Amino acid sequence: MASNPAAGFTCQANGQNTPGRMSGSGSSCRYQSESEPDVAAIVKSLARLCSRDEEERASALEELSQGILECLGLDRPGSARLSKQTLLHLLRLSRSCPLQEVRGRATELLRTAQEQGVAVPRALASGPSAFIPAKQMLKEESDQDILIESFLSLGRVDHIAMVMALHPAYLSCFLRTQHALLELDGPLPRHWRHYIAVMELVCPGAEPRWSLAELIHAVVLMAHAHSLCSFVWGCGLNPEPDHIGGYTFQPPSPSHLPRSPHSPAHEDGRQELVDGAMEVEVLMKRMVELQQQEEECTQEEMVTRFERERSESIPTAVVRGAPPDLVLHLVEEPEFRYEDFAPRGEQAPPTMRAQDYSWEDHGFSLVNRLLPDMGQLLDEKFQVVSNLTYHRMAMHEGVDTHTLRKALWNYIHCLYGIRYDDYDYGSVNVLLERTLKVFVKTMACHPEQTTARIYHSFWRHFRHSEKVHANLIVMEARLQAALLYTLRAITHYMR
Repeated sequence: MASNPAAGFTCQANGQNTPGRMSGSGSSCRYQSESEPDVAAIVKSLARLCSRDEEERASALEELSQGILECLGLDRPGSARLSKQTLLHLLRLSRSCPLQEVRGRATELLRTAQEQGVAVPRALASGPSAFIPAKQMLKEESDQDILIESFLSLGRVDHIAMVMALHPAYLSCFLRTQHALLELDGPLPRHWRHYIAVMELVCPGAEPRWSLAELIHAVVLMAHAHSLCSFVWGCGLNPEPDHIGGYTFQPPSPSHLPRSPHSPAHEDGRQELVDGAMEVEVLMKRMVELQQQEEECTQEEMVTRFERERSESIPTAVVRGAPPDLVLHLVEEPEFRYEDFAPRGEQAPPTMRAQDYSWEDHGFSLVNRLLPDMGQLLDEKFQVVSNLTYHRMAMHEGVDTHTLRKALWNYIHCLYGIRYDDYDYGSVNVLLERTLKVFVKTMACHPEQTTARIYHSFWRHFRHSEKVHANLIVMEARLQAALLYTLRAITHYMR
């Protein structure tokens, strides 16, 4: 989510009376009012770095550099220190700014500050993902334009955007939708929207009652935030370098690399890839066979196969700790959690038939009627991720992956009790091997339990961009499933 790129830039000469302390080296960090000349120049130049005019950006970069050097006291007697927030902004720019000249200058300024005795921060992680090697991901990035646009619009490029940039067409519509949800005109005040993305919807007995437009806006916001959590954990995204858990002022330890306590659990080692190539060949063969299959099942057999898939026992991690203190004070029911739709030995809740209430025939029009243009934005996102293909799979090119993508989408909806009468769920068992099912169910239902071992155990010969593609499918299928249940309830209320 967007943050003010100019917030927090402060500096102070060492003779003032408001000392702070930076952890690490004991160097003092002093603060002053943002009305003083040096600080005002830094704030202004930082904001101008997001200009779409190249000359304006170049001028702003020079002004930023000059302001930082003045804060360091290199052009006048006496010493000075940069504030913690100033240093963290420089760290962020040095790590994630898609404009090479800005990234390089921020790195130089941090180096200069360190040479002047300032305790500078360093990122705890080498890249945006704990699962995907930074060098390999940068190597796979095919389009920087969308990241530059994100930086110019929001003042930063977060880790979500950096990983989604492996699929630029999807990232483009994702950013448009998120911007519309959080920033454009709508029935909910802007500051409520971020709060809703974190909290429960309304307090019992709250007055006045919300309008249907406000309710739809809030529902879409919460479904968006919940499904995005699946993507964040499923891709092992690390905290931003300027956020809690993403940096340290401590020098690197020679014995081990530090890890953020807030990042997804790491596990040592990876499963051997000896049989990986064979798994790809088997999957390719099964896809071809399914595409050529002419046998038709009875409706009764289709239902049976769906129920078998829905009630299959797929293990997920059983260790569950308390929410971190950072979010615990926002949680009203810490024990609230996902429960299997069809637990063994219990009566399963009724299935939602897609033919009775679908996004295309019902949900889309309701959202678009009460929240103009949002239905169109969501539909575009669903369509892009459903049709996204590069006609390749692992080491093979020219592959029709439609059946595999459809199996993933329908399996997620199956986990949430949504059935398509015209789909043969036997295909799910044929195409999705067990390690993939474990990953998908963990990511969709218990995202915080996703580990590096679970991520690396499926599709062992596939590119990381292909695994990110799978994550996008799971995220959007989960989003649509949540919307279908809620929108159906609202539709029944309106009758």
